[in-house]
Amino acid sequence: MIGGRKAILGLTASLLALGVSAAWAQDAGIKVGLIGGITGPIESLMPPIANAAKLAVAQVNEASGIGKSGAKVEMVIGDDGCVDAARASDAADRQVNSEKVAGIVGAMCSGATIAAANAAAIPGGVVMVSPASTSPAVTDLNDNDLVFRTAPSDAYQGEVLARVVKKNGIDNVAITYVNNDYGTGFAQAFQKAFEADGGTVTVSQAHEDGKADYRAEIGSLASSGADALVVLAYVDGSGGRIVAQARETGDFSTFVGGDGMVGGNLTNVTGGDEKLILTRPGGTAALGAEQFATAAKAANIDPAATYTSTSYDAAFALLLALEKTGGSREGLSQALRDVASAPGEVILPGEWTKAKQLIEAGTDINYEGASGALEFDAKGDVPGSYDEVTVKDGKIVVVGPAM
Repeated sequence: MIGGRKAILGLTASLLALGVSAAWAQDAGIKVGLIGGITGPIESLMPPIANAAKLAVAQVNEASGIGKSGAKVEMVIGDDGCVDAARASDAADRQVNSEKVAGIVGAMCSGATIAAANAAAIPGGVVMVSPASTSPAVTDLNDNDLVFRTAPSDAYQGEVLARVVKKNGIDNVAITYVNNDYGTGFAQAFQKAFEADGGTVTVSQAHEDGKADYRAEIGSLASSGADALVVLAYVDGSGGRIVAQARETGDFSTFVGGDGMVGGNLTNVTGGDEKLILTRPGGTAALGAEQFATAAKAANIDPAATYTSTSYDAAFALLLALEKTGGSREGLSQALRDVASAPGEVILPGEWTKAKQLIEAGTDINYEGASGALEFDAKGDVPGSYDEVTVKDGKIVVVGPAM
């Protein structure tokens, strides 16, 4: 479980590893929000995601802060429970209207991002940069150019996962997906790409999150004769439970999933011929990957954890944009595009002092992140890249780039 005390201790440990005092939060000059599923179906994924964003803040505060005054940054944390639109809306309302944050990293789950944006961020004119919301529905938001993401859309991931499944010699699958923006969009994108490549989807069924027993659904999926089960859900929620119960019943021995399923809790427990075939946005070939990994390890953060690199990039890019606006919300979306796009002098993770000097001199910069280049399109999306991964003995293992 991630509670407030544990989160604070984790942040303090990260800051101390960097030689930074945790006392900066006492007199912060600029607030930046982070909204995510601290509790709920992605709970086990959140610690490194949150700590990576805090690492970016710590690096800025350790260097010279924001603006000529060297304003320190405070990160305000909001828990949306991942799948609770009301909690996401409340968290965003508090950050936008009470805490007066300059920008928000988050949310993580797609429905939460949409709810938070519509309820508070868009009306309040506050930029959101999500490291993990992948639903195509985020692209379609009427957001006044305020909602960005450093993780690519499932419109891309569905195609990538379909290719990976075919590459693994699997020609027919059953799909079960969580009945929300994330699951629905991902399932549609995957099925379209898989069938276009000659694959067969024997059945595709939505399921509700939060149930204790999915054995009836699993039996129905197995009766379709599929060779593998595609589970598009969350590892700490319905997705993990479905895989566990399908293992118990023996109905499937090959499981396929996307980013929401990539966690140590999905470890291969049966051995033998069981397969776990997973994809997630990957930064292993990113220009800034090595520099980020060094800093993350020094702060006791696993740089390979799911959405850790995209979270760091969301925070660091947002802070670079705030440097350009002098800490103001005004003009932040354009500033974000400016600092993250070519042409410009390349800035890598952690290079705050260099970036600040260039911005002050009026020189264009181009942030090349831990997860890759952040060339935002007109909708605030990035094309991104992907890794094929699996889970062994509770550890995420990168198989290689997902082509």
